Amino acid sequence: MTTIRVHGPTLNPALGAAVSAAVRRGALEAAGAGVRASMLVTPRLAAFLIRETFRRSGVQMAASLMRHAPTGVEAYRDLRYGPAPDMLIDVFHPADGDGPHPLLMWVHGGGFVGGSKDELAGYLQMIASNGYTVAAPRYSLAPRYHYPLPVRQMMQALEFLQAERTRFRLDPDRIVLAGNSAGAHIAAQIGALATTPGYAGLVGIPPTVAAEQVRGLVLACGAFDLALTHGVGGVAEAILVRAAGWSYSGRRNFNRDGSFAAWSIPDYLTPAFPPTLLTAGNADLAGPHRAAVRRDAGRWTRTGDGVLAAGPRAGPPP
Repeated sequence: MTTIRVHGPTLNPALGAAVSAAVRRGALEAAGAGVRASMLVTPRLAAFLIRETFRRSGVQMAASLMRHAPTGVEAYRDLRYGPAPDMLIDVFHPADGDGPHPLLMWVHGGGFVGGSKDELAGYLQMIASNGYTVAAPRYSLAPRYHYPLPVRQMMQALEFLQAERTRFRLDPDRIVLAGNSAGAHIAAQIGALATTPGYAGLVGIPPTVAAEQVRGLVLACGAFDLALTHGVGGVAEAILVRAAGWSYSGRRNFNRDGSFAAWSIPDYLTPAFPPTLLTAGNADLAGPHRAAVRRDAGRWTRTGDGVLAAGPRAGPPP
């Protein structure tokens, strides 16, 4: 029988595997305990681990989607839309045809602490090949940078795109804002800034687009309602929510801090809020947030018309 040696004693393979598994479990538990302990004083360790998780999955996603990227799309990569190092943007549009094309600006996700515009490049090129100009901006990440800087940067990205409308063959009067995860929240906040009277003054960001320019929103798996950040079930989920909120706001008790209250999109919906597609996955923490936006849209119209909420499926997709 083959044997293995673990720190001295000779063990058979089954026992050795059990010891190794126990060591791994112990290491994970110790790491988890370290993260929980660090959250007593700072969100930085948790934010770093979240960012690394998004980075690894993002590399895989980018490679997978790029295999489906079509030909016939003109791409501009890493253009500068502002002075800060993070203010870079990718733009894709059909190589053939003069346009102008509707503009889709997709804001990437990552819990406000991670993610990259490069993750969805293949997917965004697929959209562009169907007759759209698609823009993917980068923005500054927490915890080094705080709210509302990314929202302000996205407004600057929109200003840049409109100034370059001829170059990018885009129609500034047909804009759709989209995003996933944190990007969904940022896109939704831009929609509210453009359509809710007084909201821009509250947030401190003047809109660079008018309400009539924003034709719709596509919001995937976003968090929108500050009240739903209380009492999140599960240790890992609670750490994720708290680390992201603390990092982005710069405030430990962000969900009880009045200065961060304007982050909560459902409290600032009006009938002018753009038609919206909301999606959330079966096990996504964002499911209740999707319901909150749909609920509050219903305050303003009898049936909640204009907000289409795509809910979780009971089973696998057909």
